[in-house]
Amino acid sequence: MASGGTSHNLPLALLLCLALSSSVGGEAARRFWIENDTFMKDGAPFQIVGGDVHYFRIVPEYWKDRLLRAKALGLNTIQTYVPWNLHEPEPQRWEFKGFADIESYLRLAQELDMLVMLRIGPYICGEWDLGGFPPWLLTIEPALKLRSSDSTYLSLVERWWGALLPKVAPLLYNNGGPIIMVQIENEFGSFGDDKNYLHYLVQLARRYLGNNVVLYTTDGGAMGNLKNGSIPQDDVFTAVDFETGSNPWPIFRLQKKYNLPGKSAPLSSEFYTGWLTHWGESIATTDATSTAKALKTILCRNASAVLYVCHWSSFINALHLQSRFTNSVSSRLSRWLMVEPILGFIMVQTLAKMNLITRQTSLLMTMQDAPIKEHGDVHNSKYKALRRVIHECTGSPLHPLPSDIEKANYGLVKLQKVASLFDIIDNISDPLKGAVSEHPLYMEQIGQMFGFLLYMSEYQGKLSSSVLSIPKVHDRAQVFLSCSTDGVRNRRYAGVIERWSSKTLEIPNLRCSSNISLYILVENMGRVNYGPYIFDRKGILSPIQIDGITLRHWKMYPLTFNSLDNLPKIQLITQMPDVRASKVSIIHGHSEKKLQESSFYSNEPEFYEGHFHIDSESEIKDTFISFRGWNKGVAFVNNFNIGRFWPARGPQCALYVPAPILRPGDNTIVIFELHGPNPEVTVNSSRSRFHVRSKTVRMAARGVQSTVQWIWSPRPVISTLVWCRAAIQRCKVPLRFAPLSAMISRARFIL
Repeated sequence: MASGGTSHNLPLALLLCLALSSSVGGEAARRFWIENDTFMKDGAPFQIVGGDVHYFRIVPEYWKDRLLRAKALGLNTIQTYVPWNLHEPEPQRWEFKGFADIESYLRLAQELDMLVMLRIGPYICGEWDLGGFPPWLLTIEPALKLRSSDSTYLSLVERWWGALLPKVAPLLYNNGGPIIMVQIENEFGSFGDDKNYLHYLVQLARRYLGNNVVLYTTDGGAMGNLKNGSIPQDDVFTAVDFETGSNPWPIFRLQKKYNLPGKSAPLSSEFYTGWLTHWGESIATTDATSTAKALKTILCRNASAVLYVCHWSSFINALHLQSRFTNSVSSRLSRWLMVEPILGFIMVQTLAKMNLITRQTSLLMTMQDAPIKEHGDVHNSKYKALRRVIHECTGSPLHPLPSDIEKANYGLVKLQKVASLFDIIDNISDPLKGAVSEHPLYMEQIGQMFGFLLYMSEYQGKLSSSVLSIPKVHDRAQVFLSCSTDGVRNRRYAGVIERWSSKTLEIPNLRCSSNISLYILVENMGRVNYGPYIFDRKGILSPIQIDGITLRHWKMYPLTFNSLDNLPKIQLITQMPDVRASKVSIIHGHSEKKLQESSFYSNEPEFYEGHFHIDSESEIKDTFISFRGWNKGVAFVNNFNIGRFWPARGPQCALYVPAPILRPGDNTIVIFELHGPNPEVTVNSSRSRFHVRSKTVRMAARGVQSTVQWIWSPRPVISTLVWCRAAIQRCKVPLRFAPLSAMISRARFIL
């Protein structure tokens, strides 16, 4: 019996052993590596067809939608940065929920059968504030040497990765997750040559991720960049990026010299689908046909490429980073360092010494011409051309496009002035961060990492006019004067001093019976994210002088926008007894009226509030807000920062409002207007003149026919939105009575 029982159990035992062997073999087969200059996945050659889709630039409710659109393009891999400043906004205060829930994003990519290339920094560039570094790093003394072997800096990197990488490790491909490659640093070869720094990062990464993960670097496809930025001796794969349209194959051959033998799979890890756009520039676009042709020269010869970017959005809510204030500054000169490192470095250093490298304008948007638009649009020539080439070269099946996200036109929303900044400064400034100092302190020094800081001091006005000098203001300062005359407080706007232009300003003497109060409102317009000048503190970084005399005894009021729904209300109609009257024409519809209008034009920062109603959950849709007639400021919807507007500078004139931030019932728009908008209407009373501060914004869906509206501007130029199908045009047009054009375009906004 025993013998017979044993013989019957042998087949079962063999089956169990085979099953176990198969299971173990299956686990062993789940592997990603490089051999014979080819990417290998699970024992077979693999071609990476990827695209950058950044989780922190998309509302989490739309992560799946944007990934599905990337998959329908033909991509098999998603590449994303991990911004340090998103996840550690204050020292050792970690954020991994909501927009920062990177684990959920990575798991979602895996559920959709997409692989991931993860760019963990610590420096990421990414057209992101300070290249992803937390701005509190700028407060440490002695000053850190970012992106170097500075021991204090490395200890903070170790703490950051100690929080991040244990979350990443279980999601590596070899461990059953979607991550096939992890990038160390970013384009370091165009910044420095500290190989000890790179070696340390590799050792630290492998401590948490193990030795089987493919680590990689990305550098511009020039010899100097690759020499400084590659570390093949650490078994780190070297990838390249280069200008779209360049012949990729000589660059891939150069790439091979900076990889170990057999470990140089040709990869363009940033295949550019568009380029940077700054305030005041025309929107940068690239031709769809030529972009697709350039991609074809890579993919149809079995090389790999990652679209930078596949989807782009300046729309982000960086949790406690004060939301859309995380736009960056990118100097065109410093970008030359990537492609022409020696010439670029010489030019940057020379111009810096000549004090000419000051036009580091705030970055409005980048890669606006990406195939997947900010609001998810894929019905464009670039998406179609790239999709066709990817299918032709790889033979990958054409996945169906997800249905379009609906958009709604909520019409005109009337806004009323509810407060002047100076009337509520004590209510809106953070008392825990306010400071008093002999000299001006920079923003980060008092914990104001983003947004605005108001400086106040006093001086004696003795001359008919004086010259105010602020040698270092980062980035834009509005100057106001105030004093008491016969018991009445008199406040006057003096002008603007900008980082990239004049550093002096002639200011009038108010002829007051008391000292003159000087108010300087400084706006942080985004920190430098690339190049040798990334150590970019904000606020006033120098002594302030009037007629050569240094002002002392400063108070600093950091502005906070956490509770805009609770703005104290002031009178909506303010009596203006001394304004001069002048006649202007207001055209409305097909009629023309002559009214007595005030020539008064406020340059004080003011808060405006308006409401619109959505009847039910089913009527909540994506929409856009037009800012024609406004000047410069920040907009909030339901206490959510949707971005900056500056239509006078352009090219962006509308902001995207995704449906997830809206709600059934009452919705609130608050606008912080830095210069006061053009008045919509002024009413004359026979007894006294009253100035009604009332404005409208238009909320419309892309492609929805707009109602013709007419506006009047008391200034030489009118800031208005040009609605059209092809692109958002520059907003600055000559003064005229002009209707809006037919259609809204694909709206873009600030980061």
